[in-house]
Amino acid sequence: MSATITPVDASGTDPAPTPGARLLRFVRPGAALLSGFLLYLSFPPRPLWWLAPPAFALLGWVLRGRRLRAGFGLGYLAGLGFLLPLLVWTGEEVGAGPWLALAALEALFVAAAGLGIAAVSRLPWWPVLAAAVWILAEAARARVPFGGFPWGKIAFGQADGVFLPLAAVGGTPVLGFAVALCGFGLYETYRRIRAHRATGTVPRGPVAVAAASVLLPVAGALAALPLVDDSAEDGTATVAAVQGNVPRLGLDFNAQRRAVLDNHVARTRELAADVKAGRAPQPDFVLWPENSSDIDPYANADAADVIDGAVRAIGVPTVIGAVVAPETGKLRNTLIEWDPERGPVATYDKRHVQPFGEYIPMRSLVRIFNSNVDRVSRDFGAGTKVGVFDLAGTKVGLATCYEAAFDWAVRDTVTHGAQLITVPSNNATFGRTEMTYQQLAMSRVRAVEHSRSVVVPVTSGVSAVIRPDGEIVAQTKMFTPDVLVEEVPLRSSLTPATRMGTLPEALLVALAAAGLGWSAVRSVRARRGGRTE
Repeated sequence: MSATITPVDASGTDPAPTPGARLLRFVRPGAALLSGFLLYLSFPPRPLWWLAPPAFALLGWVLRGRRLRAGFGLGYLAGLGFLLPLLVWTGEEVGAGPWLALAALEALFVAAAGLGIAAVSRLPWWPVLAAAVWILAEAARARVPFGGFPWGKIAFGQADGVFLPLAAVGGTPVLGFAVALCGFGLYETYRRIRAHRATGTVPRGPVAVAAASVLLPVAGALAALPLVDDSAEDGTATVAAVQGNVPRLGLDFNAQRRAVLDNHVARTRELAADVKAGRAPQPDFVLWPENSSDIDPYANADAADVIDGAVRAIGVPTVIGAVVAPETGKLRNTLIEWDPERGPVATYDKRHVQPFGEYIPMRSLVRIFNSNVDRVSRDFGAGTKVGVFDLAGTKVGLATCYEAAFDWAVRDTVTHGAQLITVPSNNATFGRTEMTYQQLAMSRVRAVEHSRSVVVPVTSGVSAVIRPDGEIVAQTKMFTPDVLVEEVPLRSSLTPATRMGTLPEALLVALAAAGLGWSAVRSVRARRGGRTE
């Protein structure tokens, strides 16, 4: 029998840790932060999508074999490293407080993922289970609190990546799962080879399993390429997207309401003049952005008159983004189909209004921390009907700004017959930040996910026209008045992702739950075995 002897100094106490030992204590926390920051760097406007798998590989090294409490803490650091820089735009006009609070809250979901990944990391095929746990956390983050906040889904950083075709297979959950699996598989392959290098032999089974975790997502993406199709199944439509711009940046853009409306009227009339002169093709319909008329045209005859004049000038149905203010009740963020002969003929009310932006939950409590909540003096209410307009024979699905981040809000326009999708947005409150590029990437992923052209008219950010394969064929510059006129393919077939809806996500969540349950059972058995001995 032998005993471990710990040396002591002359005073009989344990010696102080060396500087090197103290430094090693910070290696994993630092690596956790770095893994999160690499995830941030993989998002637009940088074309560095390929950084996401190495980020997950590093996160796998950080979390594998850790205790649950350590997994939670290290996961939280990774979440901060990822979400603090990704969401900095949320504090552009309201200060650092709301930005820091949002990032701190959302990082808790990454922390929960870290705990779960640590729990399943001792199981066979742990990279598969760990990737499923990540998707479980994303699914929760997309739903709670206040209806969820899916901004920063890993899938939204892959608009330029090789994994993008998987969006057509199973939507953002399958795309994000493939990226995470590839990253965790990279680390496991490295770990297996390194662990057995000293013996001069490499166990083929475990290494093959690890390598499969890397190769299968890539092979799956290649196999899914035939689903990425931009052919014109239902002919084409010529669409115009108007970016009127705002006179100045910031939260007070609403105080410039008439100037913003006049800008969009002017751009539309200029387009009409160009069409008449043969300098531009005649569009089949025109799309204005969200909040292009913050003056309620139903209540203000002068706003209705200038809109009607512009629509008559261009001579085709035009979608107007308006704030509708009923005499009682909540405001409505509304898209109005304006016909050149009949005026307003259909409306769509935004169904997922933005908490703390369009309405203030717990207003009296939040006011204690930030008085900017009173800028939203009257809350917006949510609509209930799916938005699909028939514009000159084309079924156009409507997802207003923030809604593009939610799988259901885009998918159900397609299942209701949309041949083309539009995402009218207003980015004026976020200045020249990366927000508009992050949102544009979402629309590119949605284009491939549902095999639809997507048109993004924006007041002041980056407006764009996207083909069903995710390619941007035209875009504007930020804070520049412009009009995009493009012929785009129309499609009506449904991808597997559109047909299955939430089923792929549900299966991945069930896989994660099974892995966590398996880990819990093994842990209980291990503790009982220890007591028996």
